[in-house]
Amino acid sequence: MTNINKVGVIGAGQMGTGIAHVCALAGLDVVLNDVSEDRIKAGLATINGNMSRQVRRNRITEEQRQGALARIVPAKSYDGFTDCDLVIEAATEKEDVKRKIFVQLCPHLKPDAMVGSNTSSISITRLAAATDRPERFIGIHFMNPVPLMELVELIRGIATDDGTYESTKAFCQRLGKMVAVSEDFPAFIVNRVLMPMINEAIYTLYEGVGTVEAIDVAMRLGANHPMGPLQLADFIGLDICLSVMQVLHEGLADSKYRPCPLLVKYVEAGWLGRKTQRGFYDYRGEKPVPTR
Repeated sequence: MTNINKVGVIGAGQMGTGIAHVCALAGLDVVLNDVSEDRIKAGLATINGNMSRQVRRNRITEEQRQGALARIVPAKSYDGFTDCDLVIEAATEKEDVKRKIFVQLCPHLKPDAMVGSNTSSISITRLAAATDRPERFIGIHFMNPVPLMELVELIRGIATDDGTYESTKAFCQRLGKMVAVSEDFPAFIVNRVLMPMINEAIYTLYEGVGTVEAIDVAMRLGANHPMGPLQLADFIGLDICLSVMQVLHEGLADSKYRPCPLLVKYVEAGWLGRKTQRGFYDYRGEKPVPTR
């Protein structure tokens, strides 16, 4: 096993900032990277805002917030990862983008450094093959929002060795997370079950069985879900939902995973949910309003 004391995070978006947030609060040193300085600065501001909210809610102290923020340093390039024990990629859910990152990243890492991907659906074995250390590569899939959600899925590729698995498991436990181990199959466990349900909810809307509001109310009150499936899709991002469904459809070759044409249409329109202010709901006013 390798003790993980310094973590690199690639991607300062919603997932990357969440991972950096929980690592820093757990006492780990964190290096945060993205494609531009502006995005890194925006990510650090998001972390600061989220930690300030935790202070107001008495979940952490002001001293903990200040200490955690001091442990996160920005990195303009992968040169900043040279002494990291673990680097976690949290870039967009596109395989070609992730593979390119790993090819460029690995020459900057120390020989025993581990590499993790926060992918929610893509083959860990295939991603590991783009690195110089497939035995030190593993899937570390955090749930969104990372500071609130307790689960992490760990996914071993065909080459992942026992030491890498045990080290990352101990790392997740240090963050206060519960671990579920998944085999390296398309979309793993959570999204293998969740995304087809969301896709079916979109088909239910597409076929006119119910309105956006009716579908979400039905699942909240009829199935006791904390959030309706269309509201949840907007929260996750419709582009992410589509990417996962495409991975399932292509990887398992089963028509039941065919992405709903309405989901495709929304993504083509750029209506990706909360992050673009429009998805199955319009978020530009005081209250979200269904768009269909």
